[in-house]
Amino acid sequence: MKRYPAFEFPEYVDWRPDPAVQAEFHARTTADPERAARIGSLTTPQLLALYEGLVRARLHDVSLKRWVKQGVITKAWLGSGEEAVTIGACAALEPADVVGPMIRNASACFQRGMRMAECFAAYLGTTDSITGGRDLHIGDPACGVIPPISHIGDLVPVMTGCALAFKLRGEARVALTWTGDGSTATGAVHEGLRTALSTRAPLVVVIQDNQVALGTDRTCSFPGDFAQLGGAYGMPVHRVDGNNVLDMYAATRLAVDHARRGDGPVMIVARTFRMGGHATHDEREARDLFPAEVFAYWGQRDPVGNFEAWLQAHRGVEASTLAALEARIEAEIDEAARDALAKRATHEPLPETVTHGVYAAPTER
Repeated sequence: MKRYPAFEFPEYVDWRPDPAVQAEFHARTTADPERAARIGSLTTPQLLALYEGLVRARLHDVSLKRWVKQGVITKAWLGSGEEAVTIGACAALEPADVVGPMIRNASACFQRGMRMAECFAAYLGTTDSITGGRDLHIGDPACGVIPPISHIGDLVPVMTGCALAFKLRGEARVALTWTGDGSTATGAVHEGLRTALSTRAPLVVVIQDNQVALGTDRTCSFPGDFAQLGGAYGMPVHRVDGNNVLDMYAATRLAVDHARRGDGPVMIVARTFRMGGHATHDEREARDLFPAEVFAYWGQRDPVGNFEAWLQAHRGVEASTLAALEARIEAEIDEAARDALAKRATHEPLPETVTHGVYAAPTER
């Protein structure tokens, strides 16, 4: 795909596929027989849909970064470099399933059918989103996206509740959520996991191990192996290359099938890397956390570029096909951004609505 020097991480600007990394990427798709079978069953249209999701996620972040540079918004929370964790997981779900994304999994919103303009509206504080301009943490239950809140980790018990409701109603549905490596330290995560296990709720929890918690190197906060958490609770655990969308898809498909059968919750540990800051405001400080060699290592493992190269090398997809797909998505996102920006003049929240949805209205006695 095209690269954007003004808005992307330096490791992505002149990105080229590395033969050794490509071999590593392909080896991951064949290493596990069960995952390989799921990957092998994907049709070309399904593979292109995965690529489309990755590109849309990346261009969504590029658009937000552009707005930051232009002064339209003050900061943005990006998932660049971690797109495969979200796109691969969403692709493994059925339409009736539900997800609870963290803000770095914003691509789950449009991957599950929400309008891109609504996603942009959340950042602009206009009323054409589910929060009415009150919060940039959005979702849409009609699309199977449970809106998150800022309290990272709290979605685990919330999604456990969704999963338990499915079980009690006899519905063959699954709830999936992501939680960061830092938020595994919260009590809510462990309370949710324990409840899911004791009730055998159809829950899938993805630990998005991106090597850093806010501004702290993960080795300082949790030097152990996250997969051991699942073992401690007695739940199945899938280790995943979080930068390989095929590995993420296949492992999630296995986890979802397990949960849907009534065999209880599953944990996925997806190893990836946060290329930027906690948000755009602290990127410089974030890049001081690790040596330049670490960023170079993960930059070479760009989930978009490596999947693009794999599609051409192993599925014979023409570069022109990928370019046409990218051009269509670019036009779609540009239109959504223009639409969202235009509504700042017509969809500003009214001051008299400030307490709506916050306080209960008094009732007549």
